[in-house]
Amino acid sequence: MGGMQTFLVILLVAALIATLVALVRGIVAFLQNASAEARGTGTGPTDSQLKSNRMMQQRILFQALAVLIVVVLLFAAGRT
Repeated sequence: MGGMQTFLVILLVAALIATLVALVRGIVAFLQNASAEARGTGTGPTDSQLKSNRMMQQRILFQALAVLIVVVLLFAAGRT
């Protein structure tokens, strides 16, 4: 495996870990939101709801990055 492919694999692992962290943080924020919503007034988005939304947006970004890295790796593997 060449140096560039090794670098891309390391980036891919980092993107996958970041995706997992964002997913777990988003789920935790969602669960906190669900319990707060059960006892809350329901007036507008709460900080927990906004945090959950940000975490899920980050998860999508990291997933897209991981898919892009896989595409580049496959493209590079096909050229060698």
